[in-house]
Amino acid sequence: MAFTLPDLPYSHDALAPHIDARTMEIHHGKHHAGYTSKLNAAIAGTELEGKKIEEILANVSKHGAGVRNNGGGFYNHSLFWSVMSPDGGGEPSERMNIHKAIVRDFGSFEAFKDAFATAAKTQFGSGWAWLCVDKDDKLSVCGTPNQDNPLMDVVECNGTPILGLDVWEHAYYLNYQNRRPDYVEAFFNVINWQAVSTRYNDANDGASSF
Repeated sequence: MAFTLPDLPYSHDALAPHIDARTMEIHHGKHHAGYTSKLNAAIAGTELEGKKIEEILANVSKHGAGVRNNGGGFYNHSLFWSVMSPDGGGEPSERMNIHKAIVRDFGSFEAFKDAFATAAKTQFGSGWAWLCVDKDDKLSVCGTPNQDNPLMDVVECNGTPILGLDVWEHAYYLNYQNRRPDYVEAFFNVINWQAVSTRYNDANDGASSF
């Protein structure tokens, strides 16, 4: 079965003013749609047809650039939309396991926020910032170039992404121009911590996210 472009879980303008409607329309309807169709073309007629996206990315070094770039683009954006909400922002509730894990592994929410923002702001060129959980339930923050992510066997930071921020210029340039730090700060106003907490709880159960 071919991969399909997921619907946004909110309207294009729902995240404004932090992320504007026009950026969302182009980002989801053009960029993500493009990655999805090109991924399907790259795996058509191969042994990758019918596999979960996580399985494909875990062994992406065995496949060509089309699978790596478009598989990453499909997965990364699918996660990105799901961890944002117009009702998001703030800190996760202290009752959430993700809050307890952040305090355990970073010392405080503010320390995590600083680490994640630094990863996003200092990622050279196009790429992503990630909050990941490894097989031992430990959280970490890292950045990856282009459409790479920590599921791939070609990156140094490994784990299951539970929060991701797109820092390609197309994700923010219409509204923020070259002010990436402002975009990164605005992202914290729309994080859906319930969704992140669910991803944390489910990270090592082997289920497919999409």
